[in-house]
Amino acid sequence: MCSHSLEVGIVLCTTLLVAACEREMRNFDPVPEGAQVGGSSGAAMVSHYERNAHALATGKRLWTWYNCGGCHANGGGGASGPALMDAQWLYGWDAASIYQSIADGRANGMPAYRGRIPEDQLWQLAAYVRSLSGLAPQDGAPNRDDALLTRTPESFSDKQNPERAQPSAATGQR
Repeated sequence: MCSHSLEVGIVLCTTLLVAACEREMRNFDPVPEGAQVGGSSGAAMVSHYERNAHALATGKRLWTWYNCGGCHANGGGGASGPALMDAQWLYGWDAASIYQSIADGRANGMPAYRGRIPEDQLWQLAAYVRSLSGLAPQDGAPNRDDALLTRTPESFSDKQNPERAQPSAATGQR
């Protein structure tokens, strides 16, 4: 009789312990309901991804997979792509502008990826690009680099105060 009571007590305690555990809530929905590109809804989209460490880490992994660093040199700017870690942004630093740059491309070399990359991955990349300049919330930016690259984690980036870049008179860009 005593061993039966002990077994029931163990099962009851285990059940209570499991029920008392509070798990982290992770929302893996690719796109929030009713969100669309552009305007305040574009900001809502990237906010959904910027505040989700898993989405930012995925954007970081996609950055490597799609060889974005080949042109942007890990965000510092390369021979063919502009820097993404400074205060000068040619096409805008807001979520919708970055998304549009990735999705639709830009003149002078940025290819369009709409239709070649899934929509949620475009937003994850846009959120990660914002984190390169410290524009993503510190609580969402990934602290470690899963690929063991030698760059500083985004959560340690200094927040930039971006401004629209002025066209160079020598190059005639608009």
